[in-house]
Amino acid sequence: MSYDNTCKYLAENYPTEFAQWLLASETSDIQVLKTELNLEPIRADSVTFLQVANQILHLEFQTTPKSTYPLDFRMLDYYTRLKRQYWCDIEQVLIFLQPTSSEIVFNTQYVDKKTRHEYRVIRLWEEDPTPLLANPALLPLATLARTNSPQELLEQVAASVDMIEVTDERQNISACVQVLAGLRFDKDLIQQLFREEIMQESVIYQDILQKGLQQGEERGKKQEALQLILRQLTRRLGAIEPEIEEQIRALSITRLEDLAEALLDFSSQSDLINYLANTFPSATS
Repeated sequence: MSYDNTCKYLAENYPTEFAQWLLASETSDIQVLKTELNLEPIRADSVTFLQVANQILHLEFQTTPKSTYPLDFRMLDYYTRLKRQYWCDIEQVLIFLQPTSSEIVFNTQYVDKKTRHEYRVIRLWEEDPTPLLANPALLPLATLARTNSPQELLEQVAASVDMIEVTDERQNISACVQVLAGLRFDKDLIQQLFREEIMQESVIYQDILQKGLQQGEERGKKQEALQLILRQLTRRLGAIEPEIEEQIRALSITRLEDLAEALLDFSSQSDLINYLANTFPSATS
């Protein structure tokens, strides 16, 4: 089950609630922006952009601190691309869902020799659950909030879900609660407090399930393309340097298809390095 897709569903279907929580904004004039930006495609399953008045709220949800590119650099990368495209104030919030001792979750800035970029970080396991429990759209996040009695917190969430009057909304919020609660609680406890048939009837459950299958298919296609291209490159150029191979593995399947055509003209590994540097600058950052 995709935790990222669940959070993305919540943010994009309840943008006002997320803006009120993170920006203390009372405006209802909020637009969900498309996730496509110029240059290298972004991880659309984990990122949400909300245009709130004269600023953009960039939300990034992470289950773990692992990332192909370092998260601090990625936040800088998204910031510059958003700024270039929309030229307005940008508030970035990186939300970690699951407890970890990794130093990455305590980092709030990207620092280079002459560059410093700051962003907000929320570690849900440190958050007060009170404001999350008060808002139906944020109930799924409440399951991961700070508490000395996790089961009691989950029971509070379940009681709040039962109070949602609109059936479709209750089903969808319940499904999201159960998905995210899976990061913290045993399946048996979740099933005791929430009816499984409600989750299965939920639109979001079906949507998450379908997206998960699609992403699995895409990962399979990318793996096949990677294996073929690496074999072709090795046969043509000899052993590929590990750093270069890592850059190739980070490319999207569309970029890999472009590389598959271009490699036919390569005669040395320097041709490959120059191609990556000139065609996909972000791949060699």
